[in-house]
Amino acid sequence: MEHFCASLVSSERPPGLAWGKGVYELTHNNKTVSLKTINAVQQMTLYPELIASVLYQASGSEEVIEPVYFYIGIVFGLQGIYVTALFVTSWVMSGTWLAGMLTVAWFIINRTDTTRIDHSIPSRENWALPYFACQVAALTGYLKKNLNCSAEKFCYLLVSASTYTFMMMWEYSHYLLFVQAVSLFLLDSFALAQTEKVHEVYKIYLFSLFLGYLLQFENSALLVSPLLSLVAALMLSKCLQMNMKKGTFLSRLVKIMYIYLVLTITVTLNFLLKMFVPHKENEHLLKFIEVKLGLNTTKNFTMNWLLCQESLQAPSQDFFLRLTQSSLLPFYILVLIICLFSVTQVIFRRICGEPLKETVKLEDGRIGERPEIVYHVIHTILLGCLAMCLEGTKYLWTPYVCMLAAFGVCSPELWMTLFKWLRLKAVHPILLALILSMAVPTIIGFSLWKEFFPRIMTELSEIQEFYDPDTVELMTWIKRQAPVAAVFAGSPQLMGVIKLCTGWMVSSLPLYNDDDLLKRNENIYQIYSKRSAEDIYKILTSYKANFLIIEDSICNEVGPVRGCRVKDLLDIANGHVVCEEGDSYAYSKYGRFCHEIKMNYSPYVNYFTRVYWNRSYFVYRINTVISFQS
Repeated sequence: MEHFCASLVSSERPPGLAWGKGVYELTHNNKTVSLKTINAVQQMTLYPELIASVLYQASGSEEVIEPVYFYIGIVFGLQGIYVTALFVTSWVMSGTWLAGMLTVAWFIINRTDTTRIDHSIPSRENWALPYFACQVAALTGYLKKNLNCSAEKFCYLLVSASTYTFMMMWEYSHYLLFVQAVSLFLLDSFALAQTEKVHEVYKIYLFSLFLGYLLQFENSALLVSPLLSLVAALMLSKCLQMNMKKGTFLSRLVKIMYIYLVLTITVTLNFLLKMFVPHKENEHLLKFIEVKLGLNTTKNFTMNWLLCQESLQAPSQDFFLRLTQSSLLPFYILVLIICLFSVTQVIFRRICGEPLKETVKLEDGRIGERPEIVYHVIHTILLGCLAMCLEGTKYLWTPYVCMLAAFGVCSPELWMTLFKWLRLKAVHPILLALILSMAVPTIIGFSLWKEFFPRIMTELSEIQEFYDPDTVELMTWIKRQAPVAAVFAGSPQLMGVIKLCTGWMVSSLPLYNDDDLLKRNENIYQIYSKRSAEDIYKILTSYKANFLIIEDSICNEVGPVRGCRVKDLLDIANGHVVCEEGDSYAYSKYGRFCHEIKMNYSPYVNYFTRVYWNRSYFVYRINTVISFQS
């Protein structure tokens, strides 16, 4: 991604034309993937890079810092905003800055599970999630009762701006907003928040979807998104309720069946939109969900490869162990149980006809009547369910676990709610709640400081740099020896590295929102299958590839899970697997191409000529004139 950011601020063009020309080249890019012109801004969601390039030029940083370091600085700055937003959210909910400090401490200690910044700086999530955290902070303030007019307007504007920005930064943002919309829908269904405020947030979703559709080159994925269908169903249901006379049998029936009505309209609208709106984006996600839930089976290489990815598996025991060691998980479960019981009590009172109090006092011990608390409880439960299915989504859930747990232990209202149930008489419950809301987080803070602070300082003092000499040698050889017009073929991940480091054209990229690229990836992965030299030659030349790169790590992969190696998945997809007496064997009349090509015998040497190799990579020139010599 830094490659595209640097191309936008290239010094080879006049300053006035550089940015505009760079944007045009990205939207009509024919220098990245062979035989294909792509809109890189849309397909790779390069809106963060556009913003970074504008800031780079507007701030006059050309003479001060290189584009790549400016880019990295912005990403790390956004992580600071991310943590600050969580700090503010916890403070607003609990009323004390101690909760914010504890949130930050838990976030940093559990950074392996709260952020991907250590592993992938240009990841879209690193750009998008800070804006979502700002939106959640503003929404928390907006949902509060008895908020003054100025603060309410400020929160509303911040929710609007951050929602739209979040949607522009990440192609999957509308799915996360859908989870949030479901949380608000449940909050409103149980009459635990002001309906007018909730429906104002729905209008923000609609406006953001409409504006996103226009500015994202008419992105049809937004039109068929579940978020749009849900919000439209909610607005339609509200109109039906408003147009009916109160007290009539029909109006009561609609009110009772409100949830069922909304769900029915949502599913129907989404089905109709997918019928009439041409769309291809993210179809593979639906197929993946079907297979993941066991509703379907497939031999498709791409689907099975996705199912084997660690980030798409259920979380490991190590994940829960890390959260427990930092004391985060036990306190989160405690806070969640108390809040859930309190919310259940409030819902039961509402069913019995008891109205909500305008102002909840500390001595009432009714934390479940605060709409912003109920929202966060529902939101973390939904995100938690998602994280229990897919480990990669833990980065969406764990930061809010930190925030909710810190709020709970620092909130006198939560302790007072607990004491109301226990009916304490020996000690004044209000006094004890105030003492515990300060003492418990202080004790937790000191224990975390004693156990984790030395470890964190040691990690910070160790300046580590990832260095792969074989990959560096390969990139150096490409820059020095390969023709400028050469096209390279290999695994999509390696092709992404080659494009980033050298700028040379490649035959595929690790993108999963384009059917043509998905098919290319599967075809080029055939270099690790049991196919003939002629078949592989025809595949590669169909994409105008000049050089083929074999990765020894894939060819000789020894995976921990049999059946999840690339070569195993290819054998299944190609029908080269034979089952005998409960065991599976790969069988084909051809040997595995990546092994056979290294033997340097006919017919492989007729089609391919080895030009470079090291311990990890073997580079072959694809012959244009074939010599059939034995």
